This record gives sequence, C-alpha cells and structure tokens, in this order.
Amino acid sequence: MTGIRVLVVEDDPVAADAHVMYVGRVPGFTAVGKAHSGAEARRVLDRTPVDLILLDLHLPDVHGLQLARSLRAAGHRADVIAVTSARDLTVVREGVSLGVVQYVLKPFTFATLRDRLVRYAEFRGAAGEASGQDEVDRALATLRPPGPASLPKGLSAPTLQRVRDTLRAAEEGLTAAALAEETGISRITARRYLEHLVDTGRAQRRPQYGAVGRPELQYRWVREK
Repeated sequence: MTGIRVLVVEDDPVAADAHVMYVGRVPGFTAVGKAHSGAEARRVLDRTPVDLILLDLHLPDVHGLQLARSLRAAGHRADVIAVTSARDLTVVREGVSLGVVQYVLKPFTFATLRDRLVRYAEFRGAAGEASGQDEVDRALATLRPPGPASLPKGLSAPTLQRVRDTLRAAEEGLTAAALAEETGISRITARRYLEHLVDTGRAQRRPQYGAVGRPELQYRWVREK
C-alpha cells in the first residue's frame, strides 16, 4: 500500500535528501519524488499522483506560495506543508488560502516533522458526517501541535520573550549582568533565563576573559541557518 504520497520540494540537495529520508521513516507516508525548483516540481506533479507537498518557500525560480497558487490554478489539489525559516505572519495567512495545512520552521528535527505528518494523517483520515461542532473542532485540532511545554518554576513567558528579543538583538552576545541591565531584571534572574535558553538549544555560552578575575560567561543567540 502506497499510503500518503509526498513530494519534497527543496532547493538544497542535502536538505532534500534528509527530508525524503524523514518522510520514509514515518509509517503511512511515501516520498514519491523530490524537486529542487518550482519548474521541476510542476514536471513531477504532471506525471506523478501526489497527496502532500513538503514545500520550501524560498526556491531559486519562484516563491513557494506563488508556486502553490499556480498549482491550484492548474487543478492540482495536493495539500501543502510549508518548510521555511520565515516568520512573517502575513505569509502564514496567505498560505492558509492556498492549501497550506501546516508550517514547519527551519531548522527542525525528525521528531518535529514526524509529529506534523502524523497529525496530518489523522486529519486526512477523518471521515463521515460530524455529529456536531465539537467533532468538527476535534478534527481541526489534530492539525495543531500541542502547546509549548510549561516553563521551569519561577520563569514567566513575557519575561522570557523579553530576554529572547534582547539576546537576539545583541550581535556579540551578552553576559548575565549586561542582560539584567538592559531588561531591568536581577542578574541572578537573567542567568536563569539564559541557562534555560541554553538548555533548549536557543543560546550558546562561552567564557569571556577579562584582564583580571574570573571569566564571565557570554551568551549568544543561536542564529538559524
């Protein structure tokens, strides 16, 4: 049984191969092709039945959403999971009208993609007539990933966001003392938030050596590739 047929559209050959491998590791999904440009994707779709497109939005010859729009106009009905490093919510809203059912932000792990594919399969597999609003809501909810894990005790989401924004804007990184001064929190609190970002892979730390005394830890935001 073929299962859900997936076309991987990704301009980076190494990433495309990785995505094909990821898809093949999820039961019920089969990668039926890969394309490195919009033109190549159209050629594959013209000769190969596809249920789902794993679509990079930044292709060398066309923006992913423009490709999705042209495919809809040509009668292709495959759903789309967009793969992108862009966080523009205007793009997200536009994608919804073009059949984009999920967004996966780069860089992502196999576990992240697997979760999105499994949820898509559950949504696709829903059949029959809904008994009411609750059942419709449950079907749509399968497409949404679970909420973020709860923060460690003593950390708040608004303060974490402020710390993230401040650290992201600091090209050379910040010490806990410098972050505390910029955000108006204590040095000890700043260190807790910074260590949380390190633990979750969003920041790196390294010692900063001065003229005298013990080195301070310098924290730097992990830039996405």
